Amino acid sequence: MSNSYDQHIRPQARELTRRLKEPRRFIQVVAGARQVGKTTLARQVAARAGLPARYASADEPALRGGGWVEQQWVAARILAAESGRKGALLILDEVQKVAHWSETVKRLWDEDSHAGRRLRVVLLGSAPLLIQRGLSESLAGRFEVLRLPHWSFSEMRAAFGCSLNEYLYYGAYPGAAPLIKQPARWRRYILDSLIETTLSRDVLLLSRVDKPALLRRVLEIGCAHAGQILSYNKMVGQLQDAGNTTTLAHYLDLLAGAGLVTGLQKYAGKTMRRRASSPKLQVLNTALLTAQSEFSLAEARKDHAFWGRLTEVAVGAHLANAAAAGDCALYYWRERSREVDFVVRAGRRLTAIEVKSARARRYQAGMTAFSDAFGDARKLLVGGDGIEVEAFLSKPALHWLSR
Repeated sequence: MSNSYDQHIRPQARELTRRLKEPRRFIQVVAGARQVGKTTLARQVAARAGLPARYASADEPALRGGGWVEQQWVAARILAAESGRKGALLILDEVQKVAHWSETVKRLWDEDSHAGRRLRVVLLGSAPLLIQRGLSESLAGRFEVLRLPHWSFSEMRAAFGCSLNEYLYYGAYPGAAPLIKQPARWRRYILDSLIETTLSRDVLLLSRVDKPALLRRVLEIGCAHAGQILSYNKMVGQLQDAGNTTTLAHYLDLLAGAGLVTGLQKYAGKTMRRRASSPKLQVLNTALLTAQSEFSLAEARKDHAFWGRLTEVAVGAHLANAAAAGDCALYYWRERSREVDFVVRAGRRLTAIEVKSARARRYQAGMTAFSDAFGDARKLLVGGDGIEVEAFLSKPALHWLSR
């Protein structure tokens, strides 16, 4: 497997470069999960934009104070003054870990705007919920958000020569890709460097979590039951009544904000009914499922039920990352025994998607029932005699939703 991680240019890098070259200045906020390439992207953009740049990271166990932001900002101002009309670029990584960061950024940004300084600013954050909270509190009208999702199959294939089967099993963490020839080492990397680090440094350190052990169990359940509809009451039962439904829903929101696991709501056409439904558990990267399973790649391929579920989860992750980036809204649908795997709302267009393994009868029954309830929906079959899984994953989700 080749490794051109640092050379791979993501579409979001081109978009951020374009924004930084525009006459009007906005604070550019890049938000995404750990290990999706935010820092690499920012450094690539600095080089492509042709601006002298200052990079600093607040990714430390102890939270930094607002004075740290001001120190970095003043140094960047000097850099901008020395470069004349060209200006400079300031990149602050893991900014959500700085106490009162948004108030400090607002003050310094407004000072620069009043003084006419040519300083561009990019903020990187691995906890999108916390980033959004700070933006809404202090920086209204001053920022744009660029959401960076997990890597797609086409990106993993271009950067690492990843095959479809490798992508389905090993997922889309670029930092883990060079380790797939050593499965035990790959698994430890996912569990220790990604899952545990995300929980301890992005969720537990920065959010109020009264029961950390329960949060970890919710993540385990979310991964073990990915692709399945599981009521909150059943989850409470599996947790031996260690929590309540409100706590579980909150913890799922935290895990979704960290780019790990989300709970898809049932599509019903009415917001209240959607929120009241049992969630369909969906990982945002298949590595989260397989690293915690007992299957090797060879064993997973031989187990048709597991491989079929993994394929469905990979299609769901592809759609869920598009939803996290703001391209669409993602749901599932079920009435009695009739089910549709995914329902996607993109603008005014509604699309029902079924992932076929060996369930042709269920596909027909579910799609027919869904059409009776929502006649304006388009219908897509992925796998089987429908769109090939490899073809579906090779294109952005919007390619299929807008056709």
